[in-house]
Amino acid sequence: MKKIAILGPESTGKSTLSAALAAALQTEWVPEYARVYLEALDRPYLEHDLWTIAQGQLAAESRSLQRANGWLVCDTEMTVLKIWSENAYGRVEPQLLRAWREQDYAHYFLTYIDIPWEEDPLREHPQLREYLFAWYAAELTLKGAPFTVIRGTIEERLAQCRQVIAGLNSQ
Repeated sequence: MKKIAILGPESTGKSTLSAALAAALQTEWVPEYARVYLEALDRPYLEHDLWTIAQGQLAAESRSLQRANGWLVCDTEMTVLKIWSENAYGRVEPQLLRAWREQDYAHYFLTYIDIPWEEDPLREHPQLREYLFAWYAAELTLKGAPFTVIRGTIEERLAQCRQVIAGLNSQ
């Protein structure tokens, strides 16, 4: 089983791309657990909530692995939570950092900021998309993670992902 992670700044089409890619691959995808968690939260989130979100994301990924068909598409992963924590609180809890170090994905797709911002009560930083995109790219590079920047319409993005995955399948 190989895992694919889709990450990037807010409002860059990650969820749409994740669902479309999983459908194209006829496999499972793991939605972003943070959205479910935050929508149910009856207070502003706090630093400790990020670890709870991480645990929920990892548990959903683990459950989905059992049903996946060759590939598992993950709409977010621990890099997102690491950057979220560093940006909001200036630090990362040790258990979250450990989860970030231990995660294993065959490839990452980093969504570019060429999709217009869409308002959403859970989105916080429309003015930081370029800054956050550069931060994601730097984190993936620093970690030595294989990644591809995905641009364009959903159809173009899906085609780019499928081309990369075809290459991974031939390895």
